[in-house]
Amino acid sequence: MSFFSAIADLPIQIDSYELTGLDRTFPTGFTRPSTLITLRGGGLEGVGEDVVYDDLDHIALRDAGAVHDLSGPSSLGELCELIGSLDLFPAPPVRDFSRLYRRWAFESAALDLALRQAGKPLHEVVGREVAPLEFVCSVRANPVAESDGELDVVLAPIRSRLELYPDLRFKLDPQPDWDDDVLTYLQQSGSVDSLDLKGCYAGTPVDVEAGPEFYDRFATAFPDAWLEDPKLNEETIPVLEPHKDRITWDAPIHSVADIEALTWKPRIVNVKPSRIGGLEALSDAYSYCEREGIGAYGGGQTELSVGRDHIQYLAAMMHPTTPNDVAPRGYNEAEVPKGLPSSPLELAPAGTGFGLLESP
Repeated sequence: MSFFSAIADLPIQIDSYELTGLDRTFPTGFTRPSTLITLRGGGLEGVGEDVVYDDLDHIALRDAGAVHDLSGPSSLGELCELIGSLDLFPAPPVRDFSRLYRRWAFESAALDLALRQAGKPLHEVVGREVAPLEFVCSVRANPVAESDGELDVVLAPIRSRLELYPDLRFKLDPQPDWDDDVLTYLQQSGSVDSLDLKGCYAGTPVDVEAGPEFYDRFATAFPDAWLEDPKLNEETIPVLEPHKDRITWDAPIHSVADIEALTWKPRIVNVKPSRIGGLEALSDAYSYCEREGIGAYGGGQTELSVGRDHIQYLAAMMHPTTPNDVAPRGYNEAEVPKGLPSSPLELAPAGTGFGLLESP
């Protein structure tokens, strides 16, 4: 039985819903807008988190309010079908793929509510164990240009975490201006699990314009690291092909069709719930990867609330031993606190719903 087949027939009753803004500006200056979607029915609540990146999309949503009638469907599957048919954006989104992010917010809230109304936790309904969850920490080194090339300043975000958590492993965003001293430190640390090459973005603050020399340098320097999201073209493919077993994908993956269309069949791919969007499409991606012998790992979107709990819970059920980019939220802080849980992460699901007893 597929993931979706196990949950689609869950009865659900929705009386109303509410939108709550939960934005946060980090010390780096990055503002993460977030809106909680709270569905209510039968005296219970289910909550999802909208991780669309553009402020204007959140403002329009909150200003419009709870304008959709979600009270008709009697099962979770029917409700997901209804949500998929609605335009959840009062004004056209800044980026079209944001429609998937918002759909995930509503459908994850619906899953939470249906499970609470059934009095059961997710793993019990889908028949899977919640295993200790291996994770990596996604962090960006300080820009070289703003650090006057000082090694200690460039690597400060990495060093500070390793001082507290020496066994921590990282997913890093390599930059073309990293010199040999940066690479040597990272090599000697033995902490690099994945390199996010950011070659599949355009018009964002994290774009990395890189050519074959860049890819060859980092693939050679870190022969055991996963290489995520390189830009494939006639110049880079010859350099990357010898490393194709280590190449994995995140940003381009929104459906099974996207996995099937990849130049090389991956050994592993990022099945990110918010990028996939709907529960049925997410289930299809899980099933496809299992059927094709493709590993899966999870990824985050700097969630501020229940969204991080949801992706940790799913990863612990579906792919607990892969390089899941779902570290506890404390690892995203500028000043990382002491006492954070280490990998593998022991999760305690709540007795009912799509949530955890305590957010790590």
